[in-house]
Amino acid sequence: MTRRNTPRISFIGFGEAGQAIASGLREEGIEQIAAWDILFPQAEGAKLKAAGEQMGVRLARSAADAVAETDMVISAVTAASSLEAAQSVAPHLSGNPWYLDINSVSPGRKHATEKLLDGKARYVDVAVIAPIHPKRHKTPLLIAGPYAGGVAPLLEEMEMKLKVVSGETGKAAAIKMIRSVMIKGLEALTLECFLAAERAGLVDEVAVSMQNNYPTLDFKQIADYNIERMASHGERRAAEMEESCVTLRELGIDPAMTEGTVRRQREMGRIGKGEAVRATLDAGHDAMLKAISAAKGDT
Repeated sequence: MTRRNTPRISFIGFGEAGQAIASGLREEGIEQIAAWDILFPQAEGAKLKAAGEQMGVRLARSAADAVAETDMVISAVTAASSLEAAQSVAPHLSGNPWYLDINSVSPGRKHATEKLLDGKARYVDVAVIAPIHPKRHKTPLLIAGPYAGGVAPLLEEMEMKLKVVSGETGKAAAIKMIRSVMIKGLEALTLECFLAAERAGLVDEVAVSMQNNYPTLDFKQIADYNIERMASHGERRAAEMEESCVTLRELGIDPAMTEGTVRRQREMGRIGKGEAVRATLDAGHDAMLKAISAAKGDT
């Protein structure tokens, strides 16, 4: 495949999202990819490093090493660490590289990060608006900010799928954070509703009755998906929903419902780590609900 540009790319944060995007870009012919994660020096980082080695990514010794002579930084850390990640690389950036902030944080946090990097990098507000698997680097993105239009052709050349939504930083983040109120909130409501139905012995009856109001929706299928998502990624979703709460407050809205979503997501993230629950994640809502109900009863 002939390519006009093969940028040097640095990942700060090499968890699920970073690995997925990096592996896709490697397959697109991007050869110079470096990665750094704060877990690399720890035992928990062994799996991350093994994944990087397998896909041919250079494992950096530090954040500074990762961004040395880079053309593009992709920040893919936990929501709470997004500003800290930028602080770790800011003194070491040269050549005014692109800085793609794909973290699920509030518009206010994106503005603060942009300000921190002013004059050191071309900051781009990026929102990932679908699960990172199976599409990896082709997962739909929204991008915003003064440099969004400039970086878009390069990203498209790397087969990334995106839409420029605004020349103002924070607009992509706002869409992500506001839509998450509904998406992750529906997950939490699904669990609460179906867990009650399971304990009442009425799962099928409740699912059928809801089709009176929403005849085109298969609520059993929705339960399969939403409950598994919470059990697998609840802690990360809770952190994201805390940023949604911040976003709502920035807009003058009391996040009463969203605060409940934070609690449900965090609880399910903890419960989902248990072996009994993990063993049911591919078995459908009946098995998951029984395991979750039992786990809640034990706590």
